[in-house]
Amino acid sequence: MGAGRMRLRSWLVVGISMALLLAIGAVGISVNRSALNAAETAHRADSLALATNNGGLAAQVLLVSARDLNDFVTNHPLSMTPQDPGDTAALQEYAKKSANFGYGLVMTDLTGNPLNATGPANMFPGTLSAGFKPLISSLALGKPGFSSIMTVRDTLVQAVAVPIVVGSAPVAILYGFIPLVRSQLQEYIVKLKDDSHVSMLVDNAGIVGAASDPALLGTRADPAITAKIATTESVFVTYSEHGHSMIATVNGGLPGGWAYVRTQSTATFDGPVRSRSLTINLALLTMLLVGVAGLAILGYRSQLVRRRAEERFSALVEHAPDVVTVLDSDGKVLYASPSGQRILGLSAVGSPVFDLIHPDERPLVRERFAALVHDRGGLERMQVRVRQAGGDHRWFDFTASNQLHNPALEGIVINARDITDSREMQDRLAHDAHHDPLTGLPNRRRLQQSLADSLESAPVAVLFVDLDGFKPVNDELGHEAGDELLRQIGVRLSACLRPFDVLARVGGDEFVILLPGVGTAAETAAVTQRLKACADAPFELAGHEVRIGASIGVHVAAPGEHPDAVLRTADEAMYAVKHRSDRAGRHRA
Repeated sequence: MGAGRMRLRSWLVVGISMALLLAIGAVGISVNRSALNAAETAHRADSLALATNNGGLAAQVLLVSARDLNDFVTNHPLSMTPQDPGDTAALQEYAKKSANFGYGLVMTDLTGNPLNATGPANMFPGTLSAGFKPLISSLALGKPGFSSIMTVRDTLVQAVAVPIVVGSAPVAILYGFIPLVRSQLQEYIVKLKDDSHVSMLVDNAGIVGAASDPALLGTRADPAITAKIATTESVFVTYSEHGHSMIATVNGGLPGGWAYVRTQSTATFDGPVRSRSLTINLALLTMLLVGVAGLAILGYRSQLVRRRAEERFSALVEHAPDVVTVLDSDGKVLYASPSGQRILGLSAVGSPVFDLIHPDERPLVRERFAALVHDRGGLERMQVRVRQAGGDHRWFDFTASNQLHNPALEGIVINARDITDSREMQDRLAHDAHHDPLTGLPNRRRLQQSLADSLESAPVAVLFVDLDGFKPVNDELGHEAGDELLRQIGVRLSACLRPFDVLARVGGDEFVILLPGVGTAAETAAVTQRLKACADAPFELAGHEVRIGASIGVHVAAPGEHPDAVLRTADEAMYAVKHRSDRAGRHRA
């Protein structure tokens, strides 16, 4: 009877031990699953956001090439007469200097009949080529046209087209051909090169037009990827390649029907996270088996497995490009991955995370953090500047997840990725869209925006400046000397103005100056004299002393006037000044 009681007691202890182990194991697996789901959710959200960001930058590169072509059409009047020597020379000169259209240019009438080109007809694809279909569709909608990939004489090219407008109606079309091997898209995509994945840009037929692996140029993407090219939002695509499971993020809807694609094996995409989860689950099951022998062994094995799990986690995140941080409900840093120390040069553990945020973004971050704390399971995305140890700031893309209710984390989990290079490229593209590439001054588009803003509330004096004697400099000393003269005159004119005045180059040797707040012509007299003195002073160009002058037309615009009418009136005033100057010169002669 006593032995039976002992056996019963032993089985009871074993049963209780097994029940405790099963309960602990179930809790551990549940916690591990929750952490895995949170990590996978953040990882997938980051991957889609990165694809959207990179696709947007690629679209900007395409649009910049179209703006470059349109600026040439706007600033270089063409006769559009078949085989006109002047048009041929202008096209050849532009192709030689262009960073995009090194392969050549073709001008046609609206029905596709060639008018002029930079080379023989067999250099270029015919306008009936299937690759022109998306380009023609965009032109029909009044937008710049972008073709699919075409092969001409063993060269992969893409065409960009803009209409040539006379009056308000298109009369011809100018096609610029980009050699894909040397394209800006290829240069951009190579910068995204990483051993873990391949980045590509494919056309609407799935042909690779730019790739971080140049050997892929001209090849065809997997049919599963091609089927999602038209999707405007970033999506995941799974497929098989040479027996390997693959996953791609696709961001479609780029100009011309192109799409950004980032592809990698499924193992490299989510393998480390799932591998860690599987390892922990196996360890828990092992603990259950070993725990039957006694609670003492269970405690020992639990501590051993926990320590190994932490070491595996540290090994995974130590060299990761992303910074993983856990905050408490007040914003204090409880944990930061080693990559934070490597990227920022400091450890933020124990400090409020708000102290690292740039002062301009700090109020918004505090507001959104407070909202996230009260949103169980909520997710926030934002881009902010974070201070480094040296005092400089870098741009980071933050994904914050509320895991305060998660017993494994009990905090706000932030996954941060350094996007400084992407932001700088966006800023450069935005700057190039509103500034003259030769002088660095604002261009006509930026000028019209500034003029419209100023005329909303105050008068503006508008000075239209045309250089006298600029053409002989180009003819005698060459275009490079003429370009240098334009850069020097831009510096001189800027030095004569107030810090908040606007100086813009609007084309050729013409400049426009805005004097906000100046309401009478008398107030502009001194400025006009200073500007003329600056233009009259000699210039040093290629070892030659060169003298030119300037004709300046002045118009004082009242608030509410239309910017186009103001610029047109100032232009007419300049031509009146130039006409009087020419007549006076002939009279003296």
